[in-house]
Amino acid sequence: MKHVLALLLCFITGQGYSQDSLFIRIHFAYGSKPKKAFKETESKWFGGIMGGHVGIEAKADSILNFVPKDKFHWFSKNLERHSAYAIHTKNDFYSILGNTSDSVKGAIIHIPITQQQMKRFDSITVAYLKQTPYDYAFLAMRCGSASYEILSQLEIVPSYPNRKTFWKIFYPKKLRSILLKKAIVNGWEIEYAEGYFKRKWEKD
Repeated sequence: MKHVLALLLCFITGQGYSQDSLFIRIHFAYGSKPKKAFKETESKWFGGIMGGHVGIEAKADSILNFVPKDKFHWFSKNLERHSAYAIHTKNDFYSILGNTSDSVKGAIIHIPITQQQMKRFDSITVAYLKQTPYDYAFLAMRCGSASYEILSQLEIVPSYPNRKTFWKIFYPKKLRSILLKKAIVNGWEIEYAEGYFKRKWEKD
């Protein structure tokens, strides 16, 4: 019920934006685990219920997201970074954890930005795709904290040192909770997609 009310509020207040307004869209694939009756056929996902994935889309069907590369690190190794920023289509983004993209529970938050913020995002994208700025590790930056770090550079959320950022945004729901609250206050559009019935999905 709260999601329906939030969507109505965002639809009504969102009418004030011009068709020429610039937006970034924050994509969230929710964490999940197989329901007991389907454990034999449904795969386990990294992080389970507290997992999921996050990415930022500025251009249509082009989602920037932070991913592990090569051997997984439990602790950050700055001189041996097993990480990368990548661009995925919407279909590939929502398929990254398993299952097909249309079976994943998701949320998309549309955030209006200025031309200057868009130029800043484009610069960050070029730089981060060329060279990853930090390692991907369990006790370090992962997709949620990495997305937060970019949003902080755009002055959408407060900025913190990376060490504080990954503790603050330890998994994607932490970032999603912050942005959903801001979306309701500011009238940002929110889209939701229901997940496959054979899985138990993370809740907001």
